[in-house]
Amino acid sequence: MQSTCFDVTIENNIALLVLNRPDKRNSMIPEFWDDLPRLIKQIDEDSLARVIVISSTGPHFSAGMDVSVFGSSVSSSEEPATQAKLDRLKGAKFLDTVKYLQQTFSCLDDCRIPVLAAIQGGAIGGSVDLITACDMRYMSEDAFLTIFEINIGMTADVGTFPRITRLLPEGIVKELAYTGRQMGAQEAKALGIVNEVYPDQETMLQGVMAIAAEIANKAPLAIYGSKRIINYARDHSTADTLDYIGLWNASMLQQEEIKEAMTAAGEKREGDFVDLPAARKKMTSGLTDQ
Repeated sequence: MQSTCFDVTIENNIALLVLNRPDKRNSMIPEFWDDLPRLIKQIDEDSLARVIVISSTGPHFSAGMDVSVFGSSVSSSEEPATQAKLDRLKGAKFLDTVKYLQQTFSCLDDCRIPVLAAIQGGAIGGSVDLITACDMRYMSEDAFLTIFEINIGMTADVGTFPRITRLLPEGIVKELAYTGRQMGAQEAKALGIVNEVYPDQETMLQGVMAIAAEIANKAPLAIYGSKRIINYARDHSTADTLDYIGLWNASMLQQEEIKEAMTAAGEKREGDFVDLPAARKKMTSGLTDQ
C-alpha cells in the first residue's frame, strides 16, 4: 500500500500505519489528507485487517496541519474584475476545504474496525482531531496534547470539539481551547482521554500491539457491532440505543460465532471466526462484483 505520509504493514490481522516524516515532525501536508482516508477505506472495505494501529516516528506524534493545506485552495487572477468574483467565493471555498479535511478523520469513526493511536511527544493542533477520532489512545510518558489553534488565532474546526467534549469534562475542554496549554500524559490518563501511559515509545508500541492482538482474536462481527452500538449510543438517547441494538442483533447476531467463541475458550485455543465481508463493489453487467 503506497503512501507519502505513512509506512503500512499488515501482519496477524493488525494494520500498522506509521507516520513517516519525522524530519518535518509529521506535519499534515496536502497528501496526508488523501492518504489517510484512502488507506483506512482500503483496509476496511477489503477486510485486510481486524484492527488498525496508528503510530509515529521522531520526537513528536504530529505537529498538526501544514499551512500549505489552506494555501492550495486559494485562487487568484491578475484581472481585477475576475479577482473580485473570486473574492466572493473565498468563504464557500474555505468551507469546502474544511469539509474535505473533516471527512479525513471521520473515516476513523466510520470504519468497521477499531483504530488505536500510539502517541509519543506532541499531538499538536490537527493531530488532536486525529487521535480523538480513534477508538482508544495510548501515550508515552513524554507525550502531551494541545489544542494549538488558539495560539495562531484560529478556532479548531476539523473535528476536535465535537469529539473531545465527549472524552473530557467541558470545563477542561474550554481551558485547553482558550489557553492552548499542553495536557501531559498523566493528566490525560487521569481524566480518561488516554487509556494507558508507558515509560517510552518502544514499550508503548509493544503494549498497544498486544492490545490490538487481543482484539484481533475476538469475533470480528461482534467487534463491529460493539463499535457501531457504542458510537450510536454516544449520539442518541438510551431508549433509542436499546431499540437500535435490538434491531442490530436481530439481523447480525450469529449463533455459530457465539458457539465457536465458547468452544474455543473451553479448549483454550484461538477462535475460528469469520472475517468481515469485503465491501460491495460496483455493479457490472447486472451482477454484483464481489
